[in-house]
Amino acid sequence: MKRLLYITNQIFGPGGLERVLSIKASGLAEDYNYKVHILTLNQNNKNLFYKFSKKITYHNIEANGHPIKYLKTYRNGIKSIIKKVAPDIVLVCDDGLKGLLLPLIIGKPCPMIYERHVSKNIELKFNRLNLIEKIKAEFKFKLMDFGASLFDAFIVLTQGNTKEWHTKNLHVIPNPLSFYPKEPSSLKNKKVIAVGKQCFQKGYDRLLKSWKTVNEKHPDWILDIYGTINKNEGLNILVNELGISESVNFFEPVRNITDKYKEASIYVMSSRYEGFGMVLTEAMAYGVPCISFDCPHGPSDIINNGADGFLVPNSDINALSDKINLLIEHEALRFDMGEKARENVKRYLPKTIMNQWDALFKHIMINRK
Repeated sequence: MKRLLYITNQIFGPGGLERVLSIKASGLAEDYNYKVHILTLNQNNKNLFYKFSKKITYHNIEANGHPIKYLKTYRNGIKSIIKKVAPDIVLVCDDGLKGLLLPLIIGKPCPMIYERHVSKNIELKFNRLNLIEKIKAEFKFKLMDFGASLFDAFIVLTQGNTKEWHTKNLHVIPNPLSFYPKEPSSLKNKKVIAVGKQCFQKGYDRLLKSWKTVNEKHPDWILDIYGTINKNEGLNILVNELGISESVNFFEPVRNITDKYKEASIYVMSSRYEGFGMVLTEAMAYGVPCISFDCPHGPSDIINNGADGFLVPNSDINALSDKINLLIEHEALRFDMGEKARENVKRYLPKTIMNQWDALFKHIMINRK
């Protein structure tokens, strides 16, 4: 039985990386005869938000203190676990620099694969950078490319993501679907949904400005946003300033998010950038047509524009509201797009994606020998 060791940070949260890891690691352990280990950092025995296979073995490193002490504890902890587990492949799921530079930090005791779950644009926290910030970002991007080149394989989620990286070991393997329900949404509820934590990346400020126009034409429709609430984003203030507080609801993450997709009639993604956009595939699995900014990267891989959803120019708030209004006002179009979305998203079914991972593992292990 081949052994896989995933190295990540923490997996108790409700984020996309945690959800994807729960699906992949569990599938590999249950259906592909791999012995799967997961190594976390400062997990502190917290309960897992998502369900993981009981066949998975967990390890944890407690690291704290000043940077040198932290890094030394982290390095020694990983090396100790690797010696104990003797993995055939190590997979790194850590979007920080320490993850990208892990082959330098611990050496390469076996083949190593890096999984990139976010766009490089996550390093750009604001719309505009001054000269010093641009120089820092450029240096960091070059360092990230160097780190990427150290791995036997560097996995990105979309074809668009390949344009961000300058390394020859790139492979594209998208995220698997979390579910594919028997019954789709009826698409009859006057409800639009968005899912994701409140942060600059998700662009909810843009969505709310767009919703103001929608609300003026269709005051009986509701926008529900699910995701970790961050008061620093000022979204409640913005809602009040726009006069749309009666039609917008903010909710913390929920485990039964599937029920929320099923209750919705339209899904909207307002992100400034993405690594993939798994929420789009989840909504489409319920036959919910999606409207998204054509941001880098992910939506253009997932949505077949004009067929099973709409892509609008990134940042074009008016175009976003126009498409929302279009699907609200044309029920037949909504039904048609929803039906096509549910069919087209089957290409992300777990078995299809897991077969790609299994093939990659076998290829790397054969070439290693």
